[in-house]
Amino acid sequence: MFNETQYRPTRAVINTLAIERNAKHLISYLPKETKLIAVVKSDGYGHGVAQAASAALRAGADMLAVATPDEAMTIRKTQPTTDILVLGFSPVSFAAVAAKHRIILTVTSEDWVKQVHAQQPFDNKCRIHVKIDSGMGRIGVRTEEELTRLVKSIQQSDLSIDGVFTHFARADEENREPTQRQFERFMRLVSCLPEKPRLIHASNSAGILLFPEYALDAVRFGIGLYGIPPSHIVAKQLPFKLERALTIETELTYVKQMAAGEEISYGGTYKAAEGEWIGTLPVGYADGLRRSLKGQEVLIDGKRVPIVGTICMDQCMIRLPRAYPEGEKVILIGKQGDEEIMIEEWSERLNTIPYEVAVTISTRIPRVYT
Repeated sequence: MFNETQYRPTRAVINTLAIERNAKHLISYLPKETKLIAVVKSDGYGHGVAQAASAALRAGADMLAVATPDEAMTIRKTQPTTDILVLGFSPVSFAAVAAKHRIILTVTSEDWVKQVHAQQPFDNKCRIHVKIDSGMGRIGVRTEEELTRLVKSIQQSDLSIDGVFTHFARADEENREPTQRQFERFMRLVSCLPEKPRLIHASNSAGILLFPEYALDAVRFGIGLYGIPPSHIVAKQLPFKLERALTIETELTYVKQMAAGEEISYGGTYKAAEGEWIGTLPVGYADGLRRSLKGQEVLIDGKRVPIVGTICMDQCMIRLPRAYPEGEKVILIGKQGDEEIMIEEWSERLNTIPYEVAVTISTRIPRVYT
């Protein structure tokens, strides 16, 4: 059977066993009664949602979380019985669909609940988690009065409160006080609920790893599930080793020796030295190798070499220490020999965070699972 990706030497190789082991290590670290919610939004942080979800569930994750209704429906095709929580906004029109497919929705607004209540009754109650804004400033109820009104509206509707949660804004920082304040505010509002729901959860990956005392009924493991620390602060204080799941590899497609002063790529931004070897790689900014990554190193033969000249849409050039044969493997992110290029190198050069790099690696790069 023809596979349109099998002829592409540029590949994202995903080690699903690494995802599974990260989840298992976390489960061993958590209190016995705390459930693991595996966050697989944005196509499993670019790793592939179906494979990431399966790996986390094999490890013992209790439920999955996504950002949008369409992500939830995509997972439901391969996970017919697993609890799935939509962390972000869902339109009123999706509530009936969620009830039918046993998808749990996030609710933040009394208005939303009233609009759902105005629809025809559901065959099954739709489970929801109430979102509390304890300091993120994004979505969620913010006061006791707001929460009380929202809960009363929910009790009069076809909705059933399964959980309540918040999201830490600064858990990955050295200063612990903002997170402590958020947790205290969250628990103060939770104490106003007429009865405790099944799940109370607050911790994201950084919260889990730096604030184990905030584990509560469940934790949401996102970027850490894929072996990537949420920040360099967290990386220095990991309670267990995270195993990176992602490798991006390609190969040399052309090698040439240059004369002194010969220019490389658009704009002639790089001039070769006499006798310098230059290799071409079949990967460019259409694949997520942003033009700002000029100068970023890659690995060949276990050695670091730089990208030179302007990165093109589909190709880029690297400076080689010697001639290599066409087809020689090159690692853009991952290990080769004793060297490793981590995703943090890309994010620092791009002045962003590893999350953004992971989710913006183009789907044009085929994912291969090991």
